[in-house]
Amino acid sequence: MKILHSWLSEFTEIGDDVDFVASTLTKLGLAVEGVEQVGVAVKGVVVAKVVRTQPHPDAAKVHRVFVDAGDGIERHVWCGAFNMSAGDLVPLATIGTTMPDGQVISSRGILGIDSEGMLCSSIELGLGSDAAGIYILPSDLPVGADVFASMGIETDHVYDLDVTRNRPDCTSYLGVARDLAANLGKPLHVPPGDQLSLGSRKSVPVKIVDEYRCARFNVTVMTGIEVGPSPNWVARRLTQAGMRPINNVVDASNFVTLELNQPNHAYDFDQVRDGFIVRCASEGESIITLDGATRNLSSRELLICNSADNPVGIAGIMGGQNSQINPTTTAVALETAWFEPAGIAESVTRLSLRTEASLRFERGADPYGIDHSILRFAAILRESCPNLVVHSGATDKRTKSLPPQTSEVGLRLDQIRRVLGVELTATQVAELLTPLGFSVADRRKSTVKISVPSYRPDCSVEIDIIEEIARHFGYDELGKKV
Repeated sequence: MKILHSWLSEFTEIGDDVDFVASTLTKLGLAVEGVEQVGVAVKGVVVAKVVRTQPHPDAAKVHRVFVDAGDGIERHVWCGAFNMSAGDLVPLATIGTTMPDGQVISSRGILGIDSEGMLCSSIELGLGSDAAGIYILPSDLPVGADVFASMGIETDHVYDLDVTRNRPDCTSYLGVARDLAANLGKPLHVPPGDQLSLGSRKSVPVKIVDEYRCARFNVTVMTGIEVGPSPNWVARRLTQAGMRPINNVVDASNFVTLELNQPNHAYDFDQVRDGFIVRCASEGESIITLDGATRNLSSRELLICNSADNPVGIAGIMGGQNSQINPTTTAVALETAWFEPAGIAESVTRLSLRTEASLRFERGADPYGIDHSILRFAAILRESCPNLVVHSGATDKRTKSLPPQTSEVGLRLDQIRRVLGVELTATQVAELLTPLGFSVADRRKSTVKISVPSYRPDCSVEIDIIEEIARHFGYDELGKKV
C-alpha cells in the first residue's frame, strides 16, 4: 500500500518527521518497506501539446509525435507509448534536461530522424509508479509552462507499507490514519462528504440472485455530470499514489477507494437504468472487461448484469466495457456493494486478474462504510461538476448474510497478563481500544465485553483483541511496565 505523507496528514497530525512516522507505523505492525521522495522538480520539462502523430512504416514499436512547446514551433519526438492523441497535453523533456535517473536528454535519431526531446511517463518524472504510458496532463495547463510549477507539485514522500491480509482496514488512508492517530493520541479527521440536499427521486431496480455472495448492493443516481479532467490536486494525488488519472468520474471513484477502502463503480446511467441483476455466471459465459480483454468465466464468478441479464461487470473485480463512462455521459449509476471475500479471492486466482477493488474486497471491505463513501464521491466530483445532483430514492438491497455492524468479543483481563506479561485494568484497556473505534463494557467485571466495529473483521476472538492491546501498548514496552 502506497501512502502519501501530505495526504495522510489531512487525516491526523503527523508533523514533518518522515522517519518518525515510518518508525511508528512499523511498530504498529504496518511495516514500512521503503520511503520514496516524490515531486522533486525536474528542470527543463515543459507542458507540450500534441499536434499530430504519425506511424513510421519501418518502426512498428515507436511512432512520431509532433508537439508544440508553446512557441508555435512543431517539434518532432520519437515515442514508444501510444496513449496520446492530438490535443493532449504531455510532459516534454527538452534537449539538455537531466532526468531523475541521471539520463541527459539529447537529440538522438531513429532511422535517420532526430528526436527533439522525450515525452515522459509519471515514473520517469518521479511523480508516480505508472510506466505504461505517457503522463497525460490536465487540459487547462498553459502550454510551454514548467510542468511542476504549473501543477503546483511540491516535494512529498510516499511510504510503501506491507499491509498483512488480516488488516483490510489499512488498505486505505482512513485505516492507516486511524491506527496512527490512536497511537499518537491525536484526533482523527474523517474527510467530509457532500452536504447538499438530495434531488428528485431516481431509482434503479436491483435483483440479487446469490444472496450469500452479495450481501449489500447500493445504487445511487447522480446527474449533471460533465465528463472531463479532474482538478489538479485529485490528478496529482492519484499519480503520486501510482494510479493514472483517467477522467473526473473514474478518478473520483479511485480516490474514494484509496481514501476510504470502499471500492465502487460508476456506470453510465443510460446503459443500466432499467436495473441490475447480481448472479453467478454460467459455465463458459464471457465478458469484455474495461481493459479490453475477453474473460471466459466459470460458474463461480459473480456477475453484475443489466436488466436484460447481460454482464456489465465482474463483481468486486472489474467493470465491463459496454457500460463504461464516456465523454457523452451526463448521468451515472454509482454502485457500492459488499461481496463475500473468499469468493472474490477465488475468482481473482482463476481469472489471474487482480485490481485495486479486488484487493480490498477479497480481504474484507466495510459493509457499513458505503453510505459515507457515496457522499465523499459526490463531494469530490462536485468540484468539476458544479451542477451535480445526487438523487433521492437510492436502491439499497441487503440480504441476511450481511455481517453485523458490530460484533462482541469477551476479553478476560487475566489473559492479558498471561499472554503479554502486563496487568491492565478495564479502564486502561478502554483507553487503548476506544480511539480505534472499539468500545468496552462491563468494566467492573473480570471479563469485559469488547464491541468490535465492522471495519475490523480481523478481530473476532479474544486473542485478536489482546494483539490490538499489545500493538498500542507497545511491543517494546512489554516487560518494562506493570
